[in-house]
Amino acid sequence: MKILIVEDENEIAQLIEQTLMREGFSCLIANDGLSALEIFRKQQPDVVILDLMLPGLDGLEVCTRIRQQPYDKDPYILMLTARGEEIDRVIGLSTGADDYLVKPFSPRELVARVRALLRRSLRHEVQEVSQTYKTKHFTVDLEQHTATRTLDNSTDELDLTTLEFSLLTTFLSYPGRVWSRTQLIDKLWGNDFFGDERVVDTHIRRLRKKIEPNSANPTFVKTVVGVGYKFEDET
Repeated sequence: MKILIVEDENEIAQLIEQTLMREGFSCLIANDGLSALEIFRKQQPDVVILDLMLPGLDGLEVCTRIRQQPYDKDPYILMLTARGEEIDRVIGLSTGADDYLVKPFSPRELVARVRALLRRSLRHEVQEVSQTYKTKHFTVDLEQHTATRTLDNSTDELDLTTLEFSLLTTFLSYPGRVWSRTQLIDKLWGNDFFGDERVVDTHIRRLRKKIEPNSANPTFVKTVVGVGYKFEDET
């Protein structure tokens, strides 16, 4: 597994690199936002450990740009920063980060969080079975790992990440069911989850952008205020 460390303080970057290399990971280092984007484009790492405060482009902008680009690999992003206020965690997760770790951090906790992120993708792979789910506008084929949407007599294949595919499959398997964040976390990640449950909101927003005619006014993935989310589509 390849990990990109984006940190402008050399001592911290080297500490993270040494810690992860001892665990068998391959590491790359960038000291600013622009360099991070260039290295990411060329190397396509599995995980990005991203400092929030960077010279030039800050970590939030780097995270946003990575999520907006159609790269072959959709990495897990772990935000690393000295700022621990709740609003900073919320902003970081809303831009597409998967987890959040506040400095000073324990090297052991850092490794645990990285491993937990990587186990999520392994969990998705193991759970796939030969089955198809259909509603009026959507079809998910788990064997072929394809998802399509039919609107206005036009059928398009959806370009979903592994997590987005699993999230849509979960919704299609129980249309109309209301899911809390905790239930979605348990369904998608189980005991492998390690982080802030608001990360669910981030993935819901990203899924909506890909499946909704208007993500600002969703037709299919509805918010149930005070509870969670539900998927509505005729079967």
